[in-house]
Amino acid sequence: MEFTKENGALAVEVLDLMFRATRHIQHEYEMKLESLSLPFQLSGPRLRLLLMVWRAEKIRMNELASKLGVKPRTVTELVDALERDGVLQRTPDPDDRRATLLHLTEDALNQITRVRMVQMQISDEILQNFTAEERTRLHALLSKFFEGMEFDFVY
Repeated sequence: MEFTKENGALAVEVLDLMFRATRHIQHEYEMKLESLSLPFQLSGPRLRLLLMVWRAEKIRMNELASKLGVKPRTVTELVDALERDGVLQRTPDPDDRRATLLHLTEDALNQITRVRMVQMQISDEILQNFTAEERTRLHALLSKFFEGMEFDFVY
């Protein structure tokens, strides 16, 4: 079967561009975040987890795993490491003795503010060739891509 724009080649090209864009964005983020000299290691997965906890203020680990679209074991490993780094704290859930709530430490809250500022700078740099209208359209298209998915990709 020969691929034409009508039967899927364009879709492949679109996804290829999305993959390339993702790699570029990830590379830019990692370089800039490394330059912050944070007191803890900050990878993409760690950042997503920390931002999710930051937004929620307090969150159960199973809820966090669900929102991130990962297995609870993956969250446990990340949380264990972040707790050792002094970034996250576990506290008993007052509504359920068996559950644990996660929240950021005071130091982490201060660092997240710096990280968010750098995220905004990186985002502006990466999207500098887009008008405000184009950014709005791109946001709408990418949001549509994630409609109906069970986990939360929002930062």
